[in-house]
Amino acid sequence: MKKIFLYLLFMSISCSAMSQETIIKYLSGTDKDHTIQWDFYCTGGRNSGKWTKISVPSNWELQGFGTYNYGHDKNKANEQGLYRYFFPTNNWSDKKIYIVFEGSMTDTKVLINGKQAGPVHQGSFYRFKYDITNLIKHNAQNLLEVTVDKTSANASVNDAERRNSDFWVFGGIFRPVYLEIVPNTFIERVAVNAKDDGSFAMDVYTQNLKGNETFEAQVQKLNGENVGKPFSVKADTSNEYQQIKANFNRPLLWSAEFPNLYQVIVKIKGKQGLIHQIKQKFGFRTVELRVNDGLYVNGTKIIMKGCNRHSFWPESGRTLSHGIQIMDVKLMKEMNMNAVRMSHYPPDHNFLDVCDSLGLYVLDELTGWQAKYDTVVGRKLVKELVVRDVNHPAILFWDNGNEGGFNRGLDNDYALYDPQKRTVIHPWEKFNGTDTKHYPDYNYMVKATETGQDVFFPTEFMHGLYDGGAGAGLDDFWVQMMKHPHGGGGFIWALLDEAVIRTDKNGIYDSDGNHAPDGIVGPHREKEGSFYTIKEIWSPVYINPKPIDGNFDGKIPVENRYAFTNLNQCTFKWKLVKLPVALAKNTAPVVTGKGIYSAPDLKPGQKGFLNLALPSSWKKNDALYLTAYGPDQKEIFTWSWAIKSPIDIVHQLAPSPAVKLAIKTEETDQSLIVKCDGNTYYFDKATGYIQKVVKATGTISLSGGPVQAGVDASLKSFTHGVHNGQYIITANYDGTGALGAKWTFAPGHPVKLEYQYTQQDDADFMGITFNYPEEKITGMKWLGRGPYRVWKNRLKGEQFGVWHKAYNNTITGETWGYPEFKGYHAEVNWVVIENMESPFTVYTEDKNMYLQMLQPAREQAALANNNVEPAFPQGSIGFLNAISPIGTKFQSASEMGPQSQKNHGYSKPVKGTLWFDFTSTYQKK
Repeated sequence: MKKIFLYLLFMSISCSAMSQETIIKYLSGTDKDHTIQWDFYCTGGRNSGKWTKISVPSNWELQGFGTYNYGHDKNKANEQGLYRYFFPTNNWSDKKIYIVFEGSMTDTKVLINGKQAGPVHQGSFYRFKYDITNLIKHNAQNLLEVTVDKTSANASVNDAERRNSDFWVFGGIFRPVYLEIVPNTFIERVAVNAKDDGSFAMDVYTQNLKGNETFEAQVQKLNGENVGKPFSVKADTSNEYQQIKANFNRPLLWSAEFPNLYQVIVKIKGKQGLIHQIKQKFGFRTVELRVNDGLYVNGTKIIMKGCNRHSFWPESGRTLSHGIQIMDVKLMKEMNMNAVRMSHYPPDHNFLDVCDSLGLYVLDELTGWQAKYDTVVGRKLVKELVVRDVNHPAILFWDNGNEGGFNRGLDNDYALYDPQKRTVIHPWEKFNGTDTKHYPDYNYMVKATETGQDVFFPTEFMHGLYDGGAGAGLDDFWVQMMKHPHGGGGFIWALLDEAVIRTDKNGIYDSDGNHAPDGIVGPHREKEGSFYTIKEIWSPVYINPKPIDGNFDGKIPVENRYAFTNLNQCTFKWKLVKLPVALAKNTAPVVTGKGIYSAPDLKPGQKGFLNLALPSSWKKNDALYLTAYGPDQKEIFTWSWAIKSPIDIVHQLAPSPAVKLAIKTEETDQSLIVKCDGNTYYFDKATGYIQKVVKATGTISLSGGPVQAGVDASLKSFTHGVHNGQYIITANYDGTGALGAKWTFAPGHPVKLEYQYTQQDDADFMGITFNYPEEKITGMKWLGRGPYRVWKNRLKGEQFGVWHKAYNNTITGETWGYPEFKGYHAEVNWVVIENMESPFTVYTEDKNMYLQMLQPAREQAALANNNVEPAFPQGSIGFLNAISPIGTKFQSASEMGPQSQKNHGYSKPVKGTLWFDFTSTYQKK
């Protein structure tokens, strides 16, 4: 705390070093990690009825006070928080003094030395200030008293922010509080309109002009280097604001791809010299919504690839930090997103600063979740929103509420404070030349592509509840978006799981059932599988990797999906690797060759080829990796290809060096027993299924298979005997699948299982399964795509390699031990089942084999529609030719496009071969 005090003191002193600049004196801390203790009294709920201390800024529920509410205002909690803080002042008798609140939830009454500073402020997410010049005692201690009502006295504020809202409703002063000390004549604010043609116009709002002043402005780079000459205008007290104009030759333009920023120093000068000056960052850029055409930035059509983002941290609610703002923007950029929608309120201004500097297009939103502010309050809040945020080049649109929470009487107010005249939209409806429909199904996407005239960008789609949506189905949706003649992009719901750590429930995570586990990342930004799917689908360097075969010539088709970047501004690096075998202790690949590829000259929208010119020995390797890096040298994505087929790997297995003993068999009434290479195999004669494997060191409880997944069948025939020195067991089944299984035992070799089945009807999944006790499984290692599980409609994003996972029972969106252990895994060549008995390895000869590892636990508060809990085979471990898709909160998988449909049946029998190594002695030749 001492360090914080010294830091704030230094800021105050340094800011006041030039009396002509605004002095900022923090009364609170600056963020969740730098707080100041104020006196506090809570009127209801936990720790109420007594004066104590609280950290400011904060939400009081997270500090152990009051009552938690998740939206819809189910609990009707309406406690007050009473704050008290003494602060010293200097002699500012020749200054104007304002107290500024960056955000307070909800109604806020402010007293200075016992006198009310101004009207009670209503509205939670907005910067507001009071002129307290005449209330301050100079060179003395001053008393600040603040009363915050969690529930507003204004019914429309409660409707817009509480009663109908689908997000956590907190209380308290959750953003910083500070004093602004300025000269009596001062610049109150500026509004910049800097366009891509180099034109610059700035509206300068002032207080207490005398009429003989001059306004002077100097544009600079952020390092302080002047750009052009100063320009000025004489004061005109008859106008509400002074406008200063200039033109610049070929300035660096701002976009999400190239976020070039400038700053302007604005001064008021009088006869005695400098009176006041401020500094404002801005960017040269032009935004156009061309009706029946598209969204343009700097004359170039862009596609927004974004998500909805709550301002949220599990331990501190809406009180964040600079580090969290940077983290969130970097996570979005890492997913190849270029846009973000503020849901459903204006964020911390620092978040917008980061969007400006790192490059994200922003939709800034007035709160109104399916209900609207009344016009009196709404008009004030629109002004507070726009006045604070108008100079951010990242902001492309103003959102006037959400999903019906539109006070249409406010639509024209935004332009009163915005010289750029940004388009105002109504997220969820067709309005003002835009179609922002929420949660369109695939058929809507197709219809919009064929007939839509409005600029189309769903401001919410692909609802990421639990592990559904987000990346699942996105590939098909995005194909349609890219076809749309007026496509403007879309915003996935949502960036993060809004799960709060409950201080009243021993620190449990609470996402209010299925209301808030919607994230692509967890509450502490844990990455889910969809993170990487989105990263690949939205890669601006678009490669649709097809499997490598013997005819591969090193040429890879590529498309430049950037808006402003030539592909030759990117860098490509390739690696050839050999991968560890199943018995190896490590999983890391060994690089045998690598190179850097000079990208071709491909302008945005153009297609071409990457000719990697691989060495002639490339076929001797196991995998090829190709990584693209953007102009900022950040990874765009890494694509990977298997070089060898699964059958090649099986053929490389050398016979066991163990002494080869003759195979022995015996029978009981119930079982056939086969002894081979020191192992004893039990088969159930009534079902034909393997029962268990007994080794000298113990029993392996593999049983109940092979069963054709999802098909009821009964044993038709069961035969066994010696053939060419091998012992062969065959089992054939009645039923729609007509499964046939053939086990082959040969000394010195793994156990071979050949099977075939028919599947003519559409099905959720297809293949064979076995049982193994879940409680005995400790982990798995596999060669295939990983490390995350997949769904039929979420295959992209995974890398080919050797992976390892320890057992977990993660429920996506409720627990966050990623990657999840249970589920489907793609392109599996072999898998080691680690367990408490004895690990064993299963190899497949078949390409594109899916591994089913157990069955994911059911979400505790899952939806009744089961959209996000797809069907799974009954068995514990499955080797599948087809797997289930997953839906979203609002759509079943069947409504989400071609990749989300059930699997079509086969006209011919499906054949497969597995090799079971229970001895763990088979090495690569």
